Amino acid sequence: MHPGDIARRTPDKAAYVFADSGEAVSYAQLYQRSNQGAQLLRKLGLRTGDGIAVMMENHPRFFEICWAAQCSGLHYTTISSRLTAPEVEYIVRDCGARVFITSAAKAEIAEALAATLADLDALYMVDGQRAGFASWEDASNAQPQEPISDPCEGSDLLYSSGTTGRPKGIKFPGIGRPLGKPSAIVSRLTDLYGATDRDVYLSPAPLYHAAPLRFAMGFQRIGATAVIMQEFDALEALALIERHRITISQWVPSMFVRMLKLPEDARAHFDLSSQRAAVHAAAPCPIPVKRAMLDWWGPVLYEYYGGTEANGFVSIDTEQWLAHPGSVGRAVRGTLHILDDEGRELPPGEQGGVYFEKGGRFEYHNAPEKTASSQTAAGWSTLGDIGYLDDEGYLYLTDRKANVINSGGVNIYPQEAENTLISHPKVADVAVFGVPSEDFGEEVKAVVQPLDMADAGPALERELIAYCHGQLAKFKCPRSVDFEAELPRHPTGKLYKRLLKDRYWGQHGSRIV
Repeated sequence: MHPGDIARRTPDKAAYVFADSGEAVSYAQLYQRSNQGAQLLRKLGLRTGDGIAVMMENHPRFFEICWAAQCSGLHYTTISSRLTAPEVEYIVRDCGARVFITSAAKAEIAEALAATLADLDALYMVDGQRAGFASWEDASNAQPQEPISDPCEGSDLLYSSGTTGRPKGIKFPGIGRPLGKPSAIVSRLTDLYGATDRDVYLSPAPLYHAAPLRFAMGFQRIGATAVIMQEFDALEALALIERHRITISQWVPSMFVRMLKLPEDARAHFDLSSQRAAVHAAAPCPIPVKRAMLDWWGPVLYEYYGGTEANGFVSIDTEQWLAHPGSVGRAVRGTLHILDDEGRELPPGEQGGVYFEKGGRFEYHNAPEKTASSQTAAGWSTLGDIGYLDDEGYLYLTDRKANVINSGGVNIYPQEAENTLISHPKVADVAVFGVPSEDFGEEVKAVVQPLDMADAGPALERELIAYCHGQLAKFKCPRSVDFEAELPRHPTGKLYKRLLKDRYWGQHGSRIV
């Protein structure tokens, strides 16, 4: 259940292929290079429980570094390659990394970090060198290709996106287990999606994010091949499905929206019949978007709900979704509870905080107060989402607690308006949130990215508000619409509402920005 097992059986099989360059790395190469990386980390004095930090774009060396840490009992923190130097430094310091690895593509940030991180055991760069950084390839290639003498399982230590304050690391117990011990992600891939070593998996998202990193490494544990996109492009993603005969793919709803808004002849051009599972998560998928995808791709969509914290897992397949449209599924790990603000359990149909009982243990690294605030006295934990259960135990997410708009004492969940507006043919992306109101404290605002910026203006604003009124109660609809050429959405699908809300709340001292 790790690349070494696969390398012994099928050494020449591709562990992963980078779509842009076409570079393929075999299981034998991945195993050899990760062994050399582990040998280097041991030579530097890192032992079980120590940590490294990696900040680079999707890169062919990414997996060998992660597996070097995973197979030597280390924590590895993969950092967004879009952060600034001070943001990267904060995470490196907070996670306690002893080694920092980056790439030549991030040389500008690396140069800013060379002095501030000079006290670490080592600074490495792939694809080149800069002052203060040694070559990762030269250093690791000089090491033996054999496994280290004390292999054991490590773990990722990933950080939240930090849209409301400093990001926090999510740390799991159990580091140092015997190498190859079956993992939860492998069980989900095999049990829910029927994954085998014959599968070809498409990952269109940044590898530093939890889901693509864990899924890709999970597929490498079972001997499948992963196809990695450098960046998501709707047309190229469809071409890759056809070219590589992709069987399992992974998406976020904003990617579905972009693909659906391609011209019809472009969408019809590709043979997508090889897919048997298209997995999506990260945000609730609007019902019209999912129905359109099912009409196009057929009954291959699988949705799940879970977080980097891995404190529970909810899943739904196409047949179940058609019977429960809008649901993200039933719990397959942990037991779901819906609680009000006082911690009392709510009956089916009533909205409240979504909590998991016995879903999995975690802690926020160096943040005991945040760990405590995410749990009840009984140990049930939450990711901060709001939703409700139906009579059959299916979960429906309505929003995140931090996004709820309180207008005149009435709670409004902006996800409803977002789901409505995104189905308008002139809308490419949308964010709905509360803005200051003298009369009501907050009122509903929509910021829309039009499909064509030339359409932006008062006429489209009136059209969108009327469109919303036709499907939702008036109090849930935006009272005004502003337009942006592009919304601040992360490649993982997460929308940074704070960057928008700050413009409206910056002078008001609001608690919600």
